Amino acid sequence: MRENSAFAAILPELAAATGDTVYMVSVSLLVTFVGGLILGIILYATGEHGLRPHRGINVVLGTVVNVVRSLPFVVLLIVLLGVTRLLVGTAIGPTAAIVPLSAAGVPFFARVVENALQEVPRGRIEAVTAMGATDGQVIRKVLLPESTSGLIAGATLTTVMLIGSSAMAGVVGGGGLGDMALVYGYQRFNPQVLWSCVVVLIVLVQGVQMAGDRWVRARAHKR
Repeated sequence: MRENSAFAAILPELAAATGDTVYMVSVSLLVTFVGGLILGIILYATGEHGLRPHRGINVVLGTVVNVVRSLPFVVLLIVLLGVTRLLVGTAIGPTAAIVPLSAAGVPFFARVVENALQEVPRGRIEAVTAMGATDGQVIRKVLLPESTSGLIAGATLTTVMLIGSSAMAGVVGGGGLGDMALVYGYQRFNPQVLWSCVVVLIVLVQGVQMAGDRWVRARAHKR
C-alpha cells in the first residue's frame, strides 16, 4: 500500500515531466524536419552527382554538418548556452532545451535526407530533366516522392535521437523526464522516481519506433 501511495504521489510530477519532454521533442522535431530537409536537399543538389554540383558549397556545408554531429550533445548544450539565452531569454527549462536539440537534430536529419535522395535512381531524374523539368519540379515530383520511405524511416530515427537527447538536457536544467530522473530520482536517492522516468522514456521511444515502422510498411504497400 505504501508503494502504491508513493507512486500515486509522483504521478502529477511524472505527467508534467512527460508533457515537457513531448513539448521539447515536438518543437525541435518540427525545426529539425524543416531545417534538415532544406539542408539535405542543398547537400544533395551541390554534390558531385547532384542537380547543381558545386564543390565549394558542398564542402563547407558538409564540414559544418560533420563538426556539429561530432560533438556530444552535453558539450553542445554547454557551447550553445549563450546562443540559447539570446534566443529565448534563458538557458534553463524546456523552451531553452529546444535550441540545442534543434542544433543537434538539423545536421543529423540533413545527412538522412541526403542519403535518401541519393538512393533515387538517376534514370528517373534524367528522364524528367530531359522533358524540360526545372530543378524545383525534379525535387517535388521525383526526388521527394521516391525517397518518402527513407525519409520516414530517417525521421523516426531522428525522433528517437531527440527523445534521448532531451533526457540529457536534464543535466543542465532542461526540464522534462531527464531533469526529473536526475533531481528527484538520482540526487534524492529515490529509485522509484528514477525508474519511472526510464520506463516512460522507453515507452515513448517504442511508440515512436512502432509508428514509424508501420508508416514505412504502409507506404511500401502503396507503391
